[in-house]
Amino acid sequence: MNYSEEFETNRKTWNSKVAVHAESEFYDLENFISGKSSLHKYEIEALGIISGKRLLHLQCHFGQDTLSLARLGAKCTGVDISDEAIKLAKQLNAELKLDAEFVCCNVLDTSKYVSEKFDIIFTSYGTIGWLPDLKPWAQMITERLKPGGFLYIVEFHPIAWMFDYTVSPPEMKYGYQQKEAIYEEYEGTYANKDSKIVSKEYGWNHSLGEVITSLSEAGLQIEYLKEHDASPYNIFPGLEKNREGMFELGNKMYPLVFEVKAIKNSTPEAVES
Repeated sequence: MNYSEEFETNRKTWNSKVAVHAESEFYDLENFISGKSSLHKYEIEALGIISGKRLLHLQCHFGQDTLSLARLGAKCTGVDISDEAIKLAKQLNAELKLDAEFVCCNVLDTSKYVSEKFDIIFTSYGTIGWLPDLKPWAQMITERLKPGGFLYIVEFHPIAWMFDYTVSPPEMKYGYQQKEAIYEEYEGTYANKDSKIVSKEYGWNHSLGEVITSLSEAGLQIEYLKEHDASPYNIFPGLEKNREGMFELGNKMYPLVFEVKAIKNSTPEAVES
């Protein structure tokens, strides 16, 4: 099925969000430029020492995490569908005198634009929900990983996406394994709910089973799947800040975040030149 119309709608919406996000407290760009990292507990602990590693950041928005990883010594490439986001990412890279590269493309087309293979592929917080099918995504990841390299994803839990947050209180409206696209149109953005921009978005829900199976069928070995009550972002209604400065549901009825690490095994036939 061709999703070009849905992807183009999303690209235009993300283009309109870039300027708003760059000025928002949520992204805190001024302090980021001054040296503050945009990375959080989960990804910092999972990625470990990355100095000297080649890292591909999928759906990087305007590159704050990519550049934070570059500051840690990784040789980073970021990809995103929004040309306005990539334009700002390149500007920040030049201003900060870093050596990251940025490519504008649909993440599913990454292998058409990026031929390099990477030690690490990273994607985080609100990315896979923009993809209608995870099988081509997982296949692309396998193509772009070196043998022995790994994918690390930290993402909002699929249960959290079963709710319609455009109404108050939120309603459980969407299926955990829903295949149909979810279309929402609303004023504002998660980084500035008072903004007058109109977000028009197509999204898709993906169960944990779909995530794990897609990666496994693409030839990756799952090292772990972890689920967490706490999110580093206060983007869902009714969350409470815990002692670590993270945000969670008061009743902890369901997890808000999951992590997956998946490895591309080295084989005698798969030797890097």
